[in-house]
Amino acid sequence: MGKISNEPNKTLARNLRKLRAERGWSQEELAERCRLHRTYIGAIERGERNVTLNTLQSIANAVGLSSADLISEGARG
Repeated sequence: MGKISNEPNKTLARNLRKLRAERGWSQEELAERCRLHRTYIGAIERGERNVTLNTLQSIANAVGLSSADLISEGARG
């Protein structure tokens, strides 16, 4: 695990876009895996949403990382 970010929304956005692209998933596919709406995933990836801990955990489960990894600088996928 890397250093926890002082700007977790921006870090989550950056990490999520990177991880999704590495897996070749569309926003819609990631949304289905998380049981969230595609537009909500897009808003998270743009850093426009403050996600709840439950949502963060759903995303972490979908990408196979811990919640802490998703908001850490240099998350590994």
